[in-house]
Amino acid sequence: MTSATSSVRSYDASHVTSAPRALTKRRARGAHIRGWLFVTPALTAYAVFVLWPIIQTFRYSFYNWDGVARPQWAGVQNFKTVFTDQQLVGVIGHAFELILFFSGIPVVLGLALATVMYRFVTGRMSVVARTVLFLPQVVPLVAAGIAWSWMLSTTGAVDEVLTNIGLGHFAQAWLGDFNTALPAVGVIGAWVLLGLCTVLLLAGMTKIDPVLYEAAQLDGAGPFREFVSITLPALRQEIGICVTVTVIAALSAFDIVYISTQGGPGNATMVPGLEIYQLAFYNRQVGLASALAVALMVLVLICVLPIQWFTRRGAEK
Repeated sequence: MTSATSSVRSYDASHVTSAPRALTKRRARGAHIRGWLFVTPALTAYAVFVLWPIIQTFRYSFYNWDGVARPQWAGVQNFKTVFTDQQLVGVIGHAFELILFFSGIPVVLGLALATVMYRFVTGRMSVVARTVLFLPQVVPLVAAGIAWSWMLSTTGAVDEVLTNIGLGHFAQAWLGDFNTALPAVGVIGAWVLLGLCTVLLLAGMTKIDPVLYEAAQLDGAGPFREFVSITLPALRQEIGICVTVTVIAALSAFDIVYISTQGGPGNATMVPGLEIYQLAFYNRQVGLASALAVALMVLVLICVLPIQWFTRRGAEK
């Protein structure tokens, strides 16, 4: 009788403990399903407007197609053309030259401005400075391109200032000269991205413990040593984000170039994004344009993935 009673009690206890577990599993399964139901509309839109166009672009890159007639199989010929045609190779080279302006100037100058603002600018002045610097991110790129086209023309503000300060011999059509057109476009892109990099780096500086600076000052470290030994290592992730964003902006540049120069003079400022547009919609070479788009996507990944790897490796350390 005692053994029977104990077995009944153990059965009841196991039944009581297993019931909540089963209920918890059902609730977790239900929450999982509801989660997928919430995400499904966004995933559907992403698949339709991002993944499917990428797949179609990759598919069209193996065909000769004018967008209307029946596509003709071309194999890898379009990719051979992309990497052997001197004009297309030069277009890709222009994108890498823009990286020096789109990434180098905003990140380096952004570090300097963020350091000055963090150390010396406080209160309302800091808010005003961040707002002014971030303003180019709010202005549409089309409007920015038009405004800079006016300022960099022969009758624009830049040449007027140079003339008034006695440097009129430097005045020229900055966007119309073969030697200065691409750097001028790079300066416009640097102006647009400077505020974003500065704000990101300044936000990263606010997370640094002030005790580290106090300890460095007690050890006799100067401002430069504090910047190199404390600020830069602490901003590794923020710098990685800035470089990633600016490199992608340089390789995929379109709006500013199209508005300010349309790839001219000649092909001096032609970039891959604009070349893809012209090949597809003006020259009706959809297959070649798709191959160039695929090559550009691969180049972006080749440039961005090492930056992300280096940033994450530094964060883990």
